[in-house]
This record gives sequence, structure tokens and C-alpha cells, in this order.
Amino acid sequence: MQSAFYVKQGPAREVLQVGEQPTPEPGPGEVRVHLKTSGVNPSDWKSRSGRTASMSAPLIIPHSDGAGDIDRVGPGVANRVGERVWIWNGQWRRPHGTAAEYIVLPSAQAVLLPERISYAEGACFGIPALTALQAVRLAELSPTSTVMIVGGAGSVAHYAIQFAKMRGARIITTVSGPEKEVHARRAGADEVINYRTENVGQRIKTLTNGLGVGAVIELDLSTNGKDYPNILRRHATVVVYGMSSSESMLPTLWLMRNSITLRLFLVYDLSAADRDACLAELGALLESNRLMHTVGRRLPLHDIALAHELSERGEIIGNIVLGIA
Repeated sequence: MQSAFYVKQGPAREVLQVGEQPTPEPGPGEVRVHLKTSGVNPSDWKSRSGRTASMSAPLIIPHSDGAGDIDRVGPGVANRVGERVWIWNGQWRRPHGTAAEYIVLPSAQAVLLPERISYAEGACFGIPALTALQAVRLAELSPTSTVMIVGGAGSVAHYAIQFAKMRGARIITTVSGPEKEVHARRAGADEVINYRTENVGQRIKTLTNGLGVGAVIELDLSTNGKDYPNILRRHATVVVYGMSSSESMLPTLWLMRNSITLRLFLVYDLSAADRDACLAELGALLESNRLMHTVGRRLPLHDIALAHELSERGEIIGNIVLGIA
């Protein structure tokens, strides 16, 4: 099969290759998916670069997200051949991910993709949509909530804004420019702060009559945590799904005195109960076609190095998706 892969970590153009690899066969409890698309996420280039972990196998086929058709099933699996599916955790704790013509994985990790949803959109769910949904669930938002969703034009935040709006929350978000503001408002943001030209804390105080927000959905605790005294109200909740360094300096005494709750999670490692709840809610929303999806750039598999570079630079609004075949 045609596949993208790397045998050492480093810059995208130096280590990523595209060529033939053995076509896998499904084992017990597994299905094989003939992939149509592969989603590119920041965790993919961080792993490839060596920023977050060392090589877990001699050869890595990257990417955890993707969509395609089941073409074979292993022993013990009901006949699912022909089903359109999207994938979660494709390359989590295994060397071979979705940047290939085929992937084998446990049957439960291949989720039905409604006919009205494209394969490109299906490559956006495993990390961006599930991260956003779990974050909103942990924030326990309601119609009385005011939440700040950091980085409102990002792939995760774009879904989080939609999920928060469905719960009736008032949504404040941050962006870096006018085009990203339009994107965030289209998803449902009520107030948008340009963090490059405005003082975020001052704007939050103005927008909340000096109280601060009751929840934050945070993509970079390492950078933003120091500003929480200017942003949060007492008894607020901060849900963290990302950070830019392995350690963060936080105003811990202020956080304690104001009874702030920090909730950190990794989307790859959700509990079975949380995973099932997210899959059920997301599945219902997809079936009813209630979500907006943004595929910002589509590239062929042989341009995987460019896709990683674009993701690393953060230049694209929306998800970057590779076409496989």
C-alpha cells in the first residue's frame, strides 16, 4: 500500500517519506479501513519532530484521524464490510496511523459516518471534535454560564464554540485577527477579543461587569495561566486540553483563595464512560447535521511534509486534510 512514514524524527521535509509499505490484515476484533482521508493535527507534527516523545517504533505511519470504508473484518467481528466510518486514536499507542491507504484497528474505533458527511469532514472528528466536546462537558456549561474559549479560530475551539452555544452559554473568545474573528463569530461566539491589539483581562472585566468568566476552555496553560486572576471569577472552572511546555507557572495562591477548579485531560486517554458519552452526543449531532465543519486545506498524501509545515506554522483556518486515494 502507499503510505507516508518516517524512520527518524526531525524537520518534516527531512524525515517524511511516501512509498510502499505492507498492507495490513485485521486480527481478532479488528476491522480494516480503506482510507480516503487523513487528518493532520498539531500532535502529529509534535510527535514527528521529537518535541513530545521519542520514536515508539522503528517506522511510524503518522496521524490519528481519518475516514474511509471498511473493506475487511477480523475474527469475532460482525460483517461491517462497506460501512463508511471515521476513526479515533488511529496512531495512539501503535506505530501505524492513517497516513496510508489502509489501517487496521479495533472495531469500536471505526465509527459510522453519516452519508451527508464527507470523508474530508470525517477526518476532523477524532481529535478536534472529541476534544472540544469533552472540554465543554467538563466545563459543565448551562444557559447561565459565561465561558472564555481560548483561540476561537482553532480547530478544537471552533467545535467548542458550537457545543457551548448548544448549551446556551454566553461565549467570549480570543483571536489574532479580523479573518479569525469572522470565523469564530460564524461558529456562534458572542464576543471576540483580539489578543494582539487588546488587553484580554480588561476586556473580560468590561464584558462581565468586573466579575470575570465562570469557565475557561484552555489550549495553552503554559502561556495563559498567569493571567487567570484578571480573567476568572470566584469558583470558576478551567478545562485544559493543551499546553506549550512541560511545566507551567501558575498563581496558585490566588487560585486556591478563589476556589478555582483546574480540570486537565488528554483526548487520547478518555475513560470508557467519557468516550461513550462523547461518541453518543457527537453521533447524534452528525446524524442531524447540526454541526459546522471547516476543512481549511486539502492536499494529496505526497504533500504530507507541506501539511505538517502548515500545521506547525498555524497558517490555516480550519483542519488540514490529506486525500489518500
